[in-house]
Amino acid sequence: MPLNFTAIDFETANSYRESACSVGLVKVRDGVVVDETSWFIKPEIGFDEFLPWNTKIHGIYSEDVQDARGWEEQLDELVDFVGDDHFVAHNAAFDMAVIRAASAAARVECPPNAYACSLQIARKTYTLDSYRLPVAAMAAGFEDFRHHDALADAEACAAIIIHAAERHEVNSIETLAGAAGVKISQLRPPVVAPVL
Repeated sequence: MPLNFTAIDFETANSYRESACSVGLVKVRDGVVVDETSWFIKPEIGFDEFLPWNTKIHGIYSEDVQDARGWEEQLDELVDFVGDDHFVAHNAAFDMAVIRAASAAARVECPPNAYACSLQIARKTYTLDSYRLPVAAMAAGFEDFRHHDALADAEACAAIIIHAAERHEVNSIETLAGAAGVKISQLRPPVVAPVL
C-alpha cells in the first residue's frame, strides 16, 4: 500500500472553528508531493469577525477574504482535491473540528475522510523538547518556512509524515499509524444501515 495522503491546514479569523479564513492542501503520492493549492475562505456571517490576535498570528485581514468564496462554495473544490485520501494535519483535532464546524455553519455535509495527526506521529518518532510544527518539521529536515501560512504549514506537515514513514520503514498511513501506535480517526462516521 503506497504512502498516499493529503496534508491540510486551516487558519481561522477568531477562536470559533466555524471561522476558517484560509486553507492549504498538499497531495502526496508514493511519498512524494505531487500537487498543492491554497485559497482564502470567507467565514460565514456570525463567525466573520477578524480578531487582532488571530490576524497577528497569520497576517490575514477581513479585506483579504472580502471577495473569497464561502465554505459552501469552496467545499466541493476541497473535496475534489482530496478525493478518498486520508487527511493529515498537525494537531488534527483542530483542523478536523474546523471542517465539521464550518460545514455545520454552512449547513452542508462534511466529507467522510479518515485522518491522522502528524503531531501524535511526531511524538512517537522523534525525541524533541517541543513538538510544535516548526520544531517537528525541522526534525524532518523541513526548515525555514512561514509558520501560520496555511500552505506552508501543510507542506511542513507532509514533510513530517514522509520522514516519519522513512524512519519507521513503512509505506502507508495505516502502517505508519500502527508503527507509531496512534489512531486513525474518521471525520464523519460511515452511515450504518439499521439491523432489521
